[in-house]
Amino acid sequence: MHRALDQAHLAFKEGEVPVGAVVVDALGTIIGAGRNSSVASCDPSGHAEICALRAAGQQLANYRLEGCTLFVTLEPCMMCAGAMVHARLTRLVYGAAEPRTGMVESKANLLAQPWFNHQVVVTSGVLAAPAKKLLKQFFATKR
Repeated sequence: MHRALDQAHLAFKEGEVPVGAVVVDALGTIIGAGRNSSVASCDPSGHAEICALRAAGQQLANYRLEGCTLFVTLEPCMMCAGAMVHARLTRLVYGAAEPRTGMVESKANLLAQPWFNHQVVVTSGVLAAPAKKLLKQFFATKR
């Protein structure tokens, strides 16, 4: 999660909402990293999770990320949760809850729906305090 926070700090410096993510394989090696880049890339799918999943898929030469864990500083949205199911991600670990748009536990639990052909194990609240602090600092500069 510390490496995901590093990515969030980079996003902050780039003027993006400070969310960072890394994908780790079964051996604990980081195989993909990403940070929010929607503003700079003019891409609505430029979320940290999507960027990290793309990088991991390229590293493995496979869109299926079985055996992998995604660490992200903020609870994922609907788009990112869907991408995790599609990637057959084994586990999600996230930091801060997102009470307005979080689709893993806050607003809904998309990852636990019985109609999906894959289930993702979820761990929440890991290093939530520093992730929240960074988000608050970012939005304070915008007000």
